[in-house]
Amino acid sequence: MDFTVQYVSFFVIRMDGQGEQVTKHFTHFQTLDQAGYEHSTLSSFLDGELMKISKRKVDRFPKSDNVPTKIGRFTVEPGHGLSSNPNYNQFQRLLIAKTPEAFQKEGEALVRGYMDTSAIRGGAFIVIRAKLNQYMDNPFLFLLKCDFEQKVAHISDASTLIKEVEMAITTKNMKSIQYPYMPEEGMVEEGELKLHQASHARYFEDFLPFVTYEKPMPEIIKEHVIQQAHSHIAATYEEQSDVRMAEEERLEAWANTPKRELQEQWTPEQVIEAAAPIVEQQPELELKLKLDHLQVKAMLSDFGESLHIAKTNGKYVLLIEGDSFQFEKGYSPVEFLKPEPLEEVLKKIRG
Repeated sequence: MDFTVQYVSFFVIRMDGQGEQVTKHFTHFQTLDQAGYEHSTLSSFLDGELMKISKRKVDRFPKSDNVPTKIGRFTVEPGHGLSSNPNYNQFQRLLIAKTPEAFQKEGEALVRGYMDTSAIRGGAFIVIRAKLNQYMDNPFLFLLKCDFEQKVAHISDASTLIKEVEMAITTKNMKSIQYPYMPEEGMVEEGELKLHQASHARYFEDFLPFVTYEKPMPEIIKEHVIQQAHSHIAATYEEQSDVRMAEEERLEAWANTPKRELQEQWTPEQVIEAAAPIVEQQPELELKLKLDHLQVKAMLSDFGESLHIAKTNGKYVLLIEGDSFQFEKGYSPVEFLKPEPLEEVLKKIRG
C-alpha cells in the first residue's frame, strides 16, 4: 500500500507552568500541499508511518479496555444518519477541503478540541489527508500526536560533545487516528475509525466525545453469562420467593468478585449450552482456571470435549484428555512416565 499525501497541517502544542497554573496554547507551523510535503523534511520523518498505521491489527472486541488500538464508531440517534454526528461532520470537512487554507482552518478546530481534554502533554499534532493509490480515489484522514521527548541531545563536536534539543519528537509511541477504518485493503467503513494510543491515558480519545468504542470481550461474556444466570434463576424459583431473592443477591456478589469459586449450580450440559453462542462468536476464547496451585489454560470450547470437571470425596478433579504430551522448559523425570490406566488413577483419587 502506498499513500500520496494531499494536505498536511503541522501544529505544536505547548504547556507552560505547573499544576493548576498550566497554560495551554498551540502554534500553527505550516500547511503543505502534495508538492510541498514531498520536498519537506516532514516527508522523511513520516516515511512509512501511514502504511504502518493502516496495517496495524485491531480487534473489534478487544481482550481488555486498555488495549492500545481500538475501533471507534460515530454515535447516531435512531432514525438519523452519520451527518447528525458532530465529529463525523468535522472529519468530512477536512476530507473535502479544497484549499490549504480551508484544511488548516478545520485542522485548527481539531487541535482546539484536543486541547480541551484533561492531562494532555505538549508535542506535535499533525493532520494529514492522504489518498491510497492502489485501491480508491476517496482520501483518508490521519491525526497524529507526537509527545515531546525529555532529555534529548544530538552529538555536536569534540569540544561541546552534545547539544540539547528542545521540543524533540519521535514516531515511537506516536498516537494516531485513521478515518475511515479499513478492515481490509480496498474496503472501508464510513462510520468507523481506528485509534491507537500507546499509553493507558485516555486523553487522545477524549477529544472525540461523539465516538464510542466496543466493549472488551470479557465484559461482553460477563454480561451474557449474567443474563443466562438470571434466566436460570427465573425458571427455577418462584417469583418474589426468599430463595429466589437470595440467589439474585448471590449472583450479584459473584459478578463483582475478581477471584471466584465454582458455583456448583448448572449441569455440564447446561454449561455447554450456555457456552455455545460464545464459542460460535469466539472459537479460540481462552478459559483459565486454577485448582489449588495448579493452573490450567485452555479454550472455552474444550470444556465437555477434552476438559472435564468432577468431584469425589469432597474434592475437585480435573480430567484433561489429548493425543500427545509435549514438554518444553524444565526437564523432569515425569517425561519418562508410563501412564497408568485411568481406572487405577481413579481408585487412588477415591482413596
